[in-house]
Amino acid sequence: MAEHSKIEWTDHTFNPWEGCQKVGPGCDYCYAESRNARYADGQAVNWGPGAPRRRTSAANWRKPLAWNKAHAEFFALHGRRQRVFCSSLADVFDNAVDRAWHRDLFDLIELTPNLDWLLLTKRIGNVVRMLPTHDWAARDNVWLGATICNQDEADRDIPKLLAVPAAKRFLSMEPMLGPVDLARIDLNGHAEIYPLKGTTGCETDDGDPLPDIPPLDWIIVGGESGPGARPMHPDWARDLRDQCTAAGVPFLFKQWGEWCPAESVPDDDERKLDEQWLRHDGSLRAKGDWVDFFCGDEVLYRAGKKVAGRLLDGREWNEVPQ
Repeated sequence: MAEHSKIEWTDHTFNPWEGCQKVGPGCDYCYAESRNARYADGQAVNWGPGAPRRRTSAANWRKPLAWNKAHAEFFALHGRRQRVFCSSLADVFDNAVDRAWHRDLFDLIELTPNLDWLLLTKRIGNVVRMLPTHDWAARDNVWLGATICNQDEADRDIPKLLAVPAAKRFLSMEPMLGPVDLARIDLNGHAEIYPLKGTTGCETDDGDPLPDIPPLDWIIVGGESGPGARPMHPDWARDLRDQCTAAGVPFLFKQWGEWCPAESVPDDDERKLDEQWLRHDGSLRAKGDWVDFFCGDEVLYRAGKKVAGRLLDGREWNEVPQ
């Protein structure tokens, strides 16, 4: 449950427990649920309402302590601290988890100050009441992140993320299921925040002062993989990249996922024989049907994650906060 990770934006993954429950459209084809079923005779015993969460072993819990001790060697080689993604097979702020487990995890994070802990959640609204103290996440080694898949979730959850004191705040927009404009997000129904630039000294269009809110520190974008994967329109990713570039916010493009634009598929690849089109609403039409896209014509191929790769307009985007 704790290991050196192949995920592009972290060095290690650590799972203090396993299990979860679907809470949004991004959860529809959860890889962790499928994995849980694969190791439990086809039934995801730790997923769903009322399902028990499974705490991982004591040996697994000791691994971050070993990584912390290896800080000097890692820093000498890479010039930075190790990043730990917690939790890839669960949700740190799951309200079905024993609160004593949460306390043990927070103690472990406090005992490993040489590690940068990336606490990513689909339940950002739970964070304030679950942290040991209001400003606990403001410690140097905690990065707090929210998973966002569309504009509705951005409007709902970004204000909650920015309201929590934290050393760094980030978004993981994977799977990305629709376009997202981060220029303006409504705050409590009466003001707007500018999450890529912050709001210090800013005003609304009507001249009213905005509350002082720090900007987001990092944006991760990726398409969905797996058998039921839904396509990500290339312009959704491009637009977010351009928003981040304009605001000076680090942008990391993790993957295309199952679907990718033609430029990512070799011309002689057999997958191009089964070409399909993507409409702006994310639905598919069979080969031969022409679609007028809301942002231009774009043909996507179901090439698979490996072939699709992670080049966006010919280059990798691996920006990470310093």
